[in-house]
Amino acid sequence: MTPESLVRHELAGLDVTVVDAPNPDLIGISGCVRDETMQTLLVATGDGVKQVPKAGTTFRFAVAGTNVLVDGDRLLARPALRTETHRGSLWQ
Repeated sequence: MTPESLVRHELAGLDVTVVDAPNPDLIGISGCVRDETMQTLLVATGDGVKQVPKAGTTFRFAVAGTNVLVDGDRLLARPALRTETHRGSLWQ
């Protein structure tokens, strides 16, 4: 996995931080992605598992020693379909 191909891969197990969100209470949530659904990421934090909506949220993932910012709208899809499809994006 490279920073350029992050949105095509399974996100479970990656370290993530919410850097911007429509709900200010979500900003700063960080931990390990436990699971993902079509519209949310489940993030394991020190306070338990938090469900964070993808839509409108900006995430920072730690990949290969690099921090990668990803617009959550780019992740809106069922994980299995997102990893298999090509939508004409440079990322896929």
